[in-house]
Amino acid sequence: MACATCLTHGSDVATPGDKLLEVDHLCVTFATEAGAAKVLDGVNLTIRAGEIMGLVGESGCGKTTLANTILGILAGNARAEAGRVWFAGEDLFALPQRRMARDVRGRRITFIPQDPFGSFNPLFSVGAQTRELMKWKSPRRAPGEHQGLAGFFARYPRARRRADAEAIVQMLRSVQMPDPAATAGKLPHEFSGGQRQRLMIALALLPQPQLVIADEPTTALDVTIQAQILKLLKQLAKSRGISVLFTTHDLGTAYEICDRITVMYAGQEVESAPVADFFGRPQHPYTVRLLESLPRPGRELREIGGEIPRLIDPPSGCRFHPRCARASEICRKERPPATSLGGGHEVRCYHPVETPP
Repeated sequence: MACATCLTHGSDVATPGDKLLEVDHLCVTFATEAGAAKVLDGVNLTIRAGEIMGLVGESGCGKTTLANTILGILAGNARAEAGRVWFAGEDLFALPQRRMARDVRGRRITFIPQDPFGSFNPLFSVGAQTRELMKWKSPRRAPGEHQGLAGFFARYPRARRRADAEAIVQMLRSVQMPDPAATAGKLPHEFSGGQRQRLMIALALLPQPQLVIADEPTTALDVTIQAQILKLLKQLAKSRGISVLFTTHDLGTAYEICDRITVMYAGQEVESAPVADFFGRPQHPYTVRLLESLPRPGRELREIGGEIPRLIDPPSGCRFHPRCARASEICRKERPPATSLGGGHEVRCYHPVETPP
């Protein structure tokens, strides 16, 4: 499928500021017993090389589904009905599944889960699992190496194995694990939650990816450890020029780590802005109410009111209109187009909130 935006794509190696990932009018539907749920409805998202993009919104807004669609790991009852995902100039939907699994997922695009303990095999040491990852996803793996059934039984080339082992030790130091040798010999349950998340960051960065998708990676950690993990992830991503898609429902977390933020509501993106504009002059009524719901000294909390719509039979037009005091007839009929406010700030609203600059 042709796309006008592909004319702006360059080679696989993006320079800082270039568009690395473009999600274009993506629609994803889940088949359920009650009917088809429109979990993503015309979602657009752009991430530039070296940028940390926050994807925020209430639970159920489609953040994780968007991340899984990019990775190509949708559930069996889910289907991408429209739109495209462009990554470094390639249409990911057009890639053969074998190439997606071999060259993109886990290598050029990696993942940091919310629950690191569930991502480790409890029966094998961390070192054994890390070496297995590098056998298949190492950036030093030669083209054509370990392909097909014969590749599955092929030996791990000795020279690359040594280079990968050195890279593992260096990465464990980079994520501030105190004793790499001792770390490699331990089982996953022997680490704290914060240490396991550090190990997940190491696994995500070892293949030298272009994009890391972090799906609420600090939710299960206490506040002190959260701050340490956020600082570490941001430092390592920036020093290596890696882009990050950081999904979270915690706006404070997004403020700490992100360069830009896109807010989603009921399967649609409604506003995208640099972090300073997002918190300093929000334009969409939902964004404003979301920020007003944050606890602040000397101010009473304000709830948004109303309920998130059912995705099986969502409202027409702007999906926020049943809860919006500014909604008019056009809001109920047509989804607003994206309006540029300058400086990378875009909003989808017919009646934006005019906040002072």
